[in-house]
Formats: sequence, structure tokens, C-alpha cells
Amino acid sequence: MSTPTADTAAAEAAGPALMATEEAAANETAARLKHVGAFVRTNPEYYARQFERIGSEAKFLPTFNLWAGVFGPVWFGARGLWNWGLTFLIIETFAFVEIIRGLFGDLSSSAWERIAQIEGTLALRKQQLAAAIEKGSDKVDVYKRTVESLENAIGGIRLEAQQLEESGISIALVGFVVLIVVKIAQSLYANTALEHRFSEWLSDSSVASGMPAKHMALSAVFTVIIVATTVVHYSFPGAYPLLTAFPTEPGIRLTTIGWVEAFFTFCVTNGDVLFDFITLGIRALLDALELMFVQTPWMVIASFIVLLTGLSAGPRMAIYSGAFLSYMGLLGFWEKAMTTLALLGTAACLSIVIGIPLGMFCARRPKFYAFIQPIMDFMQTMPAFVFMIPVIAFFGTGKPAAVVTTMIFGGTPVVRLTVLGLRGVPESVREAAVSFGASKWYLLTKVDLPLAAPSIRAGINQTIMLSLAMVVVASLIGAKGLGEDVLEALQYANVGQGILAGFSILFCAMILDRIVQGKKR
Repeated sequence: MSTPTADTAAAEAAGPALMATEEAAANETAARLKHVGAFVRTNPEYYARQFERIGSEAKFLPTFNLWAGVFGPVWFGARGLWNWGLTFLIIETFAFVEIIRGLFGDLSSSAWERIAQIEGTLALRKQQLAAAIEKGSDKVDVYKRTVESLENAIGGIRLEAQQLEESGISIALVGFVVLIVVKIAQSLYANTALEHRFSEWLSDSSVASGMPAKHMALSAVFTVIIVATTVVHYSFPGAYPLLTAFPTEPGIRLTTIGWVEAFFTFCVTNGDVLFDFITLGIRALLDALELMFVQTPWMVIASFIVLLTGLSAGPRMAIYSGAFLSYMGLLGFWEKAMTTLALLGTAACLSIVIGIPLGMFCARRPKFYAFIQPIMDFMQTMPAFVFMIPVIAFFGTGKPAAVVTTMIFGGTPVVRLTVLGLRGVPESVREAAVSFGASKWYLLTKVDLPLAAPSIRAGINQTIMLSLAMVVVASLIGAKGLGEDVLEALQYANVGQGILAGFSILFCAMILDRIVQGKKR
């Protein structure tokens, strides 16, 4: 049993440690308050307490922020929380539209417009009825039924207009309920969203803090414009035509069309040598592949494809490959399938030969890659029927034009995935190779390309698949093959032919996919 003297000595010994702990806690609180103040700039004590509460809970902890609820999207935008600000702005705009439309809007305007249109038709039919009665025509009964039908329609629409006018209070009430709910939600979630942004700010000083004047002004002006224009447009439809139709100037469009046509005329006139050279190169490769696939005996090509599939993807896939080839042969699609493979092989080979070196060049040159990225985005997103127009202007119709169109659509994945694969090579591995005296060529061929090979192989696969997807589209400009059968089936509604040719295209895609990808590991 301890004596009072021992207890006193223990308390005196623990005193400095306790004071040090309390002092450390006070310093930590002061430092946190300083950080919170630097971030929020306004009312730091309040936000420090709320951030402390939110951070101490693993699940969502609702806290109430009055100003966030009052100012809504303006508050969120001023704080830099635009993702939440825009979401709440959409909901609040809907609520204001319902309130104003229900209280002051012309809810039945569209119904009365329909009534006016029908009344015009009714007046004409009454005149026709009167003329038919006067002449004793046998169409009197028809006109009477038409007049009665139109009068009944007008009566029904008038009843609908009255019901719409009477529903204004309920519409406004729905708007009030939605507005109150969204205001409460903004108040309860504001501090949590701001605390998450505060955590990002602690690790990234580039995150905007406080309530900058430009953010406040932009948020307020943007909110007022969106809410005001939307409310006016939906509450008073047709009152301001500017809100309904974008102001256009036909002269601008005609002038732009003239410029575009002049540019392409200049390119076609002065680029004959270049386009003829490109066409000659494409034609040479295409003729060689057609000679190999189409003219070679079918047994040789089929055996070669089955063997290649077996070596790459295994015996099971080789059996499937043989079955797919038998399907195409027995149904009479063999020659067209081989023509499709020749066309596809030409486009894919050129895309790969150009794409992989371009990706290797871009992988270590970010500025150049940033320059060509918008071009590749244009190539992938522009509809094929649009860029077929200049291709036809430059190369005419036929297989070379189809190859160029296929290359434009399917040539970008191999570039992107080559860049992705080379950039994903760990720097530690490259540094180790350099430290052992590896040259640039050795580093590229023995380190970078082997490690990036899965990504590059995926890019090649995607290029082939996208090129095959252009088979039907390319048939529109003179490309032969399976796409021609599908196009003919579309034109003449020949369901059977289209489905069978489509399965042939599918089987070609599956065989090529397994040959390129090999066994899944």
C-alpha cells in the first residue's frame, strides 16, 4: 500500500509530462486552427469545430451551415465546390421554374394555340359543309362527321386547358417542397464537402482557398443567368424568341461552305502527285495481299490460318477457327471473306507500321504528343461518313479510298496504347539498365519494348477490331467483301443474307483477335 508521500512524489513526477502533453495538444489545436483559418478565411473557429467533428467520424456526419443553405449554388461556387454547386443549381432551377410557372406562368398557352389551329380548320370544314348542302353533294355526311369531330376535340382541349390552369397551385407547391428539401440538403452537406476540399488543400497548395472575389462574382452571375433565363423560358413560352432559337446568320454558313470547298479544290488541284503516290503504294500492298488470300488455294490459306491460330491461342481455338472457316466456305462467303481480310490487312498493316514508331516517338516527347492528341481525337470521334467526303475528293472511290478511311478510323489506338505502355515502364528499371551501360538502342529494344509489349499488343488488337468495324461503311465507297453483302441486305431488306454475312464478319474478328492476343495469361 502506497504512502501519501509516495503518491505526492508520483504526482509531482507526472506533472511535467502532463503539462507537456497538454501543451502539445494546445499547439496542435492552434496549428490546426491556423490552417483552417488560412483555408476558409471567414469564421475559422466555427469551421475548425465542424471539421474536427466530421474528421472524427468514419461515416457521414450531417452538420448545419445556414449560409450554404441560404445562398445555395452561389456559396458552393464561391468555395470552389463546382461539382456540387452545379448539381444543386440544376435542382434549384427546377424548383424555381415550378414555383414561378405555377403562380404566374401561362400553363394553358399551348392548349389555346392548338384550339386556335383547330378552329381555323373547323371554319374551313363548315364552309365546305355549307357548300355541300347547297349543292346537294353526297359528301354532306362526311363533312358533318368531320365538323363534329373537330368540335369535340376543341371541347376536350378546352377542358384540358382549364385543368392546367387549375393545377398551378399544386405545381407551385411541388416547387416549394423541392426548394426546401434542396436547401436543407445544401445546409447539411456543405461542411462535409468543404472539409474534403480542406484535406485536398493540405496536400496540394494549388487548390483554391477562401472565397476569392472572382469565384463569388462568377458563381453569382452564372446562377442568376441560368435561373432567370430558364424560369422565363419555361414559365412564359414564346415570350422571348431569343431564348427559344439560337440567332443564326445564313450568310456566315454560306461563306464558310465556300471557304471549305475552295480549300479542298486547291488541295485536289495541287496535290495530284502526292495522292497518286499514296494510292499507288496502297494499291501495291492491297494487290499483294489479295493475291495471297484470294488467289492462293483455299486449302493452303485455311491450313495456314488454323495452324497460326493453334500456335498463338492453343488447339481449342484452332478447332474453332477451322469451324469458322468452314462456315464461311460452305455458305459461299470464302472469296469475299478473303477480300475483306486483304482490305483489312492493308489498312491494319499501314496503321501499325505508322502507329508504333509514332507512339515510340511521342512517348518521350510530351509536347509533341499533346500536339497530336487533338488530331487523334478528331480521327476517332468524327463520324466516318463525314471524313469519307474529303477522302473521296482526294482518292476517288474504290479500295484505296476504303483503306484510307479505315486507317483514319482505326489507326489511333495503336499510337495511344504504345505511348501508354512505354510511359508505364518503371523508371527504376530504366535507370538500372543505364547504370549497367545500356545504350539507347539496347534500352529501347531490350527494356522498354518488352515491358510495353502487352499494351502495344492490345493497341494492335484494337486497331484490327476497329478496322474490321469499318467493313460495311467502306463498302459504300466501292470496297468489296463481306460488307457488300451486308449493304445489299440493308438495301433490299434481305434479313437472311445480312445475318449470315454479319456472322462471317464476326468470325473473322474472333480469329484475328485470338491470333493477335494469343493465350490469356
